[in-house]
Amino acid sequence: MMSNTSLSLSELNNSIGDALNASFPSPVWIKAEISEITINRSGHCYLGLVEMDENKKRVLASARGTIWANTFRMLKPYFEKTTGQSLSQGLTILFSASVNFHPVYGLSLNIRDIDPSYTLGDMAVKRQKILLRLKKDGVLEMNKELELPLVMQKIAVISSPTAAGLQDFIKQLENNTSNIHFYTKLFPALMQGNQTSPSIINALNHIFRYEDFFDVVVIIRGGGAQLDLTSFDDYELASNVAQFPVPVITGIGHDKDNTVIDLIANTQLKTPTAVAEFLISRAVSLDLYLSEAQSRFCEISKGFIDREHQRLTDMVRRIKEDFLLKQNKEEHRFNINILKLKNSVSNFLDHQLNKFQEDQNRLNLYGVKKLKERILLLKNIENKIKPAISYGFKKERNRHLQYIGKLKENLPGMLKSEKNRLNFYLQKNELIDPVNILKKGYCINYKDGEIVKSIKHLKKGDSVMTRFFDGEVSGKIINIKSYEKRENDI
Repeated sequence: MMSNTSLSLSELNNSIGDALNASFPSPVWIKAEISEITINRSGHCYLGLVEMDENKKRVLASARGTIWANTFRMLKPYFEKTTGQSLSQGLTILFSASVNFHPVYGLSLNIRDIDPSYTLGDMAVKRQKILLRLKKDGVLEMNKELELPLVMQKIAVISSPTAAGLQDFIKQLENNTSNIHFYTKLFPALMQGNQTSPSIINALNHIFRYEDFFDVVVIIRGGGAQLDLTSFDDYELASNVAQFPVPVITGIGHDKDNTVIDLIANTQLKTPTAVAEFLISRAVSLDLYLSEAQSRFCEISKGFIDREHQRLTDMVRRIKEDFLLKQNKEEHRFNINILKLKNSVSNFLDHQLNKFQEDQNRLNLYGVKKLKERILLLKNIENKIKPAISYGFKKERNRHLQYIGKLKENLPGMLKSEKNRLNFYLQKNELIDPVNILKKGYCINYKDGEIVKSIKHLKKGDSVMTRFFDGEVSGKIINIKSYEKRENDI
């Protein structure tokens, strides 16, 4: 049954507009999430606004919002300077708006003011919720617990190919004053906008296939808009970074605040340049440590050889001194024995002379016959004592000569043994002499006056000089073959 009274659509919409104007005569404060944002050529900003349930699975309400150009020119810089974020999709804002209902375009909210403190609070709460969820999952500190390699030379880089910060990063690594070689591989990803998180996760998944090859993963963003950082406050992205099996270093290029990715990464640095300096400084520190260790080893080796040489010199000197001392002692003892022997002979002769005189006296008493008998007896005694004296003298002399001979015989052996010991240490020192190493068949290659440590430093057409122990040759590279298969497969 049709009513006798009916309304046109315009009349209905006008009535709704009048009712809304009556219900909301002044602006009201509303909180909502930006679902989309568009800025036209005239400078007007059009927002899609939604209210989501707590699990963000269902839209509870939606509306259109408008910020006219003259208002947007003032609100935008104030909001971005205060929050450090741009007005973008995904932000929750608290705004003051008048409620309008146009007969043709329907309901719209004319936004006149935005409270940046509410957005800051909402962002902080969002980050805290993500961190608490990661902690509950048991993955919050996983990447931080990974130990950074002493030298990180094989680097997986996640960045936008057009980012100025990427070029600064590469230039800083390639032009380091220590001439340290770094291998970098770019895995492109978006660094701003709604697709930032899935784009970076996709790059991580690609790097994961080569986790045994890369030393570290670097996420850098320098050169982009510093206000687009909300993309890095994402649970899925944070969870992937936290559980990644390779240490992650961030250089997202902002000073005012830390994103969730910064907080869970192994190492956080402010800019791509700072990341490059960090990698260079680690390599330089190890190089200095190895140089100092080499110097200390050479000093210790030289000190040891000098001490052993001095010890052997002192030992030879002491052996010579002991030999001379013993020789003098034996000569002295020999001289004493000779003197004793001479004294014994003299005493014996004196004694026999006395006996002869006594016998002479007795001869005078007993006659010539007995005298002759006594003389004959004395001659017999003399004939017997002379061989004994001669034998004793020769025996003492032979014993002395035998002792001297033994000393002379043993001394060359002792000196030879100590000389062999000294030669052993001198030969050991020669083993580490670079010239002797070259004599074994090794050689050293130079390019532009610098030692070539890796085939990566060479390319076809490069002029090289090869040094042997007895000369050097020069030539050009016509073919290069690398044994690092994993690197060529990427």
